[in-house]
Amino acid sequence: MRSSPHAQPASVVSLFVNGTLMRGEPLQGNLAGAVFRSVTRTMPCYRLLSVRDMHPAMILATAGDGVSVTGELYDVSLGQLKQVLAGEPPGLGLGVVDLAEGVQSLGICWTALELPPHATDISSYGGWREYLAARRAFPPHP
Repeated sequence: MRSSPHAQPASVVSLFVNGTLMRGEPLQGNLAGAVFRSVTRTMPCYRLLSVRDMHPAMILATAGDGVSVTGELYDVSLGQLKQVLAGEPPGLGLGVVDLAEGVQSLGICWTALELPPHATDISSYGGWREYLAARRAFPPHP
């Protein structure tokens, strides 16, 4: 296959993930080939929701009501990013995320116009893993 004279080398972008794409989580395989950079946090300007306890949804908070969300930062090619986005649950997509280090990154966020149905605010836990650990330690009563 011949490359176009206008083809650029594969671009690499930073991607912040905060849920089922993280190491050890069910969709982590969708990041195959990506390079793990670090565990990091966002600036305290987001809310984190649990959608039916299946995956999180990070949304921008109203002024003064945000928390810092824990996640992981990866280097991904644009081809890998396309694959990641194709495997995301409905309502999740790509946004620009403000990280605690004062830098911005692409990130997986809730991008649908409406908030997810059957979502619970889990912002006080600070992250998806922290929320899951608390649920295991103190399961809800039936």
